[in-house]
Amino acid sequence: MADTYTGKDIQVLEGLEPVRKRPGMYIGGTGKPGLHHILWEVVDNAVDEATNGYASRIDVTLHEDGRSVTVADDGRGIPVDEHPEKEIPTVQLILTTLHSGGKFDASNYITSGGLHGVGASVVNALSSEMVATIKRDGQEYRQRYRRGTPVTDVEVTKESTRGTGTSIFFRPDDDIFESVEFDPLAIRENLEVKTYLNRDLKIVFTDETNSETFTYRHEGGIEEYLDHIVDDLQVGTIHDDVFVLEEEDLKGEGRLEIALQWTDAPKEQLHTFVNGIPTQDGGTHEQGLKSAIRTGVRSYMDTHDLVPHRLDITADDCREGLVGIVNLFMVDPQFQGQTKDKLNNPKARSLVSSTLRLELEQYLNDHPSTGEAIAARVIQAAKARRASRSASSRARSSGGSKRRLNLPGKLADCSSSTPSECELFIVEGDSAGGSAKQARDRETQAVLPLRGKVLNAEQASLSRVQNNNELSNIVQALGCGIQENLNLKDLRYHKIILLMDADSDGHHIATLLLTFFFNFMRPLIDGGFVYIAQPPLYRIDAGKDTHWALDEPHKEEIIDDIQQDGRNLNIDIQRFKGLGEMMPATLKETTLSPDTRRLLKVTIPDNARLATEQTITELMGRDTTARFNFIMEHAAEADELDV
Repeated sequence: MADTYTGKDIQVLEGLEPVRKRPGMYIGGTGKPGLHHILWEVVDNAVDEATNGYASRIDVTLHEDGRSVTVADDGRGIPVDEHPEKEIPTVQLILTTLHSGGKFDASNYITSGGLHGVGASVVNALSSEMVATIKRDGQEYRQRYRRGTPVTDVEVTKESTRGTGTSIFFRPDDDIFESVEFDPLAIRENLEVKTYLNRDLKIVFTDETNSETFTYRHEGGIEEYLDHIVDDLQVGTIHDDVFVLEEEDLKGEGRLEIALQWTDAPKEQLHTFVNGIPTQDGGTHEQGLKSAIRTGVRSYMDTHDLVPHRLDITADDCREGLVGIVNLFMVDPQFQGQTKDKLNNPKARSLVSSTLRLELEQYLNDHPSTGEAIAARVIQAAKARRASRSASSRARSSGGSKRRLNLPGKLADCSSSTPSECELFIVEGDSAGGSAKQARDRETQAVLPLRGKVLNAEQASLSRVQNNNELSNIVQALGCGIQENLNLKDLRYHKIILLMDADSDGHHIATLLLTFFFNFMRPLIDGGFVYIAQPPLYRIDAGKDTHWALDEPHKEEIIDDIQQDGRNLNIDIQRFKGLGEMMPATLKETTLSPDTRRLLKVTIPDNARLATEQTITELMGRDTTARFNFIMEHAAEADELDV
């Protein structure tokens, strides 16, 4: 290591170099999911043309080598004229420059799935070869690229041609990806879903590796898609008619499509999309859907006196067996990361919830046979849950009583003995723990306060972890053992929620706990049992309305929305110093209640396990040099520091 640190040690990555240096930041990883993600980026750009009324057909060709793809649409064609500021052809600008494109406002695209000029250039950067062919203004143009760099000028290949459109050929770089072999079946499934979500769109997929051609067009839209899902599940429906909602104008924010049907399946099946993009981790639109279903169904049951005496109906009961699709089209969707797996727009929740709740209530009242069938299904689910809880409680009364006697003294346990409905909140400090104990649902929510920062378990021995008071309390509370003795069948809570202050200290404690779970109880993460709560950092009062902001950018977004309302409301902003400062009712509303809270599920993608292990070692290990290098490499990404 050099003894000096000067300007010569600072690297500046130009153009698309950051993409090739850190591809995972843009596509999630370099395995199969990342490989197919770059294809979806190109397809989504073509779909955006169709969604906004400029295209009606997309042709996707997987070439004979199985390693290269062409995506062609009959849209307007990417502009080829010289950009007035950059003085290069516009198509070259779009395909070689991050954050360039026509989707930053609503003048060209009302809604879009391809993100704000990132996708096309990223695909180019990660391809050994790309060819863009454009038809517009009666001519055909072409430009070739290698690894994100143009190797030809924009050339006129035909002086006279009919129609308009864009064709993108690309070959993923095998120096970047672990494998460059595309999966034809995965491509087929993804393309067909696109046509369900865009009923006027026709997609033709040519698989040259198998000499097959598939044509997709589904004029029945998401209702037809729901029927397809139910058929695949091979389950029975409890009502004949499908609830379908189509709202063309969401207060100027976009449009909404929802299809719902209850079945005899033991679990719910929710498929959520934003601008035609599948959001695998849900987000605010899914939260709005769940809230509206609970409120709408419960309101119908209460109005018609359908709830049996002393039977508790939960939100999960209302959705058991439900097959649902929500496709939200928004002007400016904000996703969690470039891979777009989760929607973060706070407004989406209220838009979906308010629109669906009114329509669903009206629908159930207008279709009493359907309403009564759904109510009967909900009651069945609630009774089954109660019976399961009772049986579990009886089973634990002998064998499980001993385990309960060994629980840590600081644990405020829940009364339920059914792990699937039990939640453990691991809370920072006794003060926050006291508020959480008052705010919780005593039936299903337990609270374990921690005192101070916990042990860094990155290089700690098992005996040291077991001798640490805070970590041993966690192990005792969970009841499933540790390391090779861990048995998920004995896990007492199926949601383990880290509830920390929304500041740097809170983030640090959460990081220490995640390090512990990763090193000593990793099956809990792999099984999807670990979550991070998202308490608000700010309370914003404007007139009679109260808003909750997770962080500084979220606060500014809310204030901008309020000010654009034009009512000149007085705005009062309160920053919470910690969870202990919140009143129990506030903590319940914002952080604990399943109907209103926000949780982040902790996952480790299959293609990122080695990278995760390396990152934890670098950041939490004893080697300070690795930490220093990481900080210097990523310092420019930190907009604000909580100091």
